[in-house]
Amino acid sequence: MVELDLATVFDAEPVACAVISPDLEFVAVNRAYERLAGPRERLIGRRVFDVLPGGADGRNAAHWRTALEWVLAEGQPYVMPWGRYDAQVPGRPGVYEKRYWSTVNAPLLDDDGRVSLIIHRIEDVTAFIEQLREERPYGGDVPPDLLKVEVELYVRGRELQSVNHRLRQAQREERETAAELRETVRRQRQEVADASHDLRNPLAGLQTRLEAALAEPDVDSRQVLHAALQDAERLSDIVSDLLELARLDSGAPVTTEPVDLCELACDILTGHTCALTLDTSFEPPAVVAGSRSRLLRLFGNLLANAERHARTRIEVSVACDHGDAVLQIADDGPGIPEDERQAVFRRFYRRADARRADPDGTGLGLAIARQTARAHRGTLQIADRTTGTCMVLRIPLQPAA
Repeated sequence: MVELDLATVFDAEPVACAVISPDLEFVAVNRAYERLAGPRERLIGRRVFDVLPGGADGRNAAHWRTALEWVLAEGQPYVMPWGRYDAQVPGRPGVYEKRYWSTVNAPLLDDDGRVSLIIHRIEDVTAFIEQLREERPYGGDVPPDLLKVEVELYVRGRELQSVNHRLRQAQREERETAAELRETVRRQRQEVADASHDLRNPLAGLQTRLEAALAEPDVDSRQVLHAALQDAERLSDIVSDLLELARLDSGAPVTTEPVDLCELACDILTGHTCALTLDTSFEPPAVVAGSRSRLLRLFGNLLANAERHARTRIEVSVACDHGDAVLQIADDGPGIPEDERQAVFRRFYRRADARRADPDGTGLGLAIARQTARAHRGTLQIADRTTGTCMVLRIPLQPAA
């Protein structure tokens, strides 16, 4: 479903609309209404009759009062007969020009069926009426009954045109939503197929080794058990990653605590054995509200990814920037082409160099890392660099107590 911001829709409606309280004061107006009656700042909170030419005692006010009070009393829409209500000329206080209007008032009912607000729609039909008069063969005014019918046909025709436009827009949005759903289903099917393939390989290896051990009593059982343990560990890694993704996908609330990303990075790197040059730059504190265990896993996934691809050097930095804690892990490896920088975050997606560097990888590490970042209201992106790859994690800083 496409999520709609109804306030934005109301404001963008091409027909002048206003929301009126039971006290007959303006509560809201859209931009089209502003063009007719003036800025909303001068309308909101004012009584309807104070805006009409002639004030509360004028003929216009009497017609409007009858219509609005009927809506309040009956809880039903009221279509006002077209009428002439002159409007002030913009920039010329006290000067009015002739205008004709078609007006509809409709109730907005609360849960108890009482009128809580009135939706007021007004449409300028002056041009149409003037055109009718110009087309009269002998001049003069148009007969009132004929004019009413023709004005109503004109207004309904414009409404039909607007409805057709909205229908076309809704159809376009429906097609886009259907395409998104088809793509989601395709990705889910692909993920299931990839997961099945990745699970099948270690299961097949485990089964083969156990069958060989049973068929050959003299086989070295320790060697068989060691190989079987490796297959079981790979199965455990895949299942663990899938479970973590399922938890992240569920959107379950994350139990948070203050976590300093500088301290977290130091804890992981202390005692970490790395054959590459490891440069660090920390600017504490960089405290976020998060799950320490999930952030540890995220950092570990990014560090492991950098170690797989780096040639000689890895850079790890933590700093604060515009209200965010920013963790960057960069390597001097071959880098990731720009057209693959989103694909690498897909589940089970593995580039050829990643398969060569780590044949036993699950292809889920970066997907988990990005989902974890999102669960912390953050982002994980690949920065533009001329060489190597730089992963950039941004998480909002925890507000000061």
